Amino acid sequence: MSTDTDLETILLGPVLENRDCGACTACCSVLTVNTPEFSKPAGTPCRHLGPIPGEQPGAQGCTIHAVRPPICRTWFCAWRRVAAMPDDARPDRSGLLVSLNFVRDPRNCLEAVAFNVRATGDGEGFDEGVARTIIDSLCDRQVAVWFTDGSKKMLLHPESDVARLVISGEPAPAHLADEVAAWRQQYGAFTQV
Repeated sequence: MSTDTDLETILLGPVLENRDCGACTACCSVLTVNTPEFSKPAGTPCRHLGPIPGEQPGAQGCTIHAVRPPICRTWFCAWRRVAAMPDDARPDRSGLLVSLNFVRDPRNCLEAVAFNVRATGDGEGFDEGVARTIIDSLCDRQVAVWFTDGSKKMLLHPESDVARLVISGEPAPAHLADEVAAWRQQYGAFTQV
């Protein structure tokens, strides 16, 4: 088992037995995959997505599910792991795909290990209440949360004043000192020295 997988389980929890992907194929289109066995760019549907025999007409799924690559067998979105997310948070229902990302060369320390909340499409069917529940279920942890619509990226957690101080290394004012110190301790291994 890799360190990333261990960290995913620590931060997100184990895969929940009562949740399965069902008809959701958001990860098959939204994510970048770059492994020795398989690769595809972000925002591009996997070449193995197609009609599934015996399913409803128009239903799409993995046409090689039984022999899919290891990355597809072992990667799970946050909805599959975070019990606090409601059923409506499944990416194909909510329009949001949440993952835990590990960036080798981050632009700043808060990108090194972070939750990424990605819009999965054109926003059709997007429910602000469900989106708020998803974000709230992630922001109760000391892990950075980023949102992207595919063209731009913004930090949702920690708050901007705290993030600026954590990244810059500037002294924190008294009312933020404890919070900034905790984030710096959490992300200390990723700060630029």
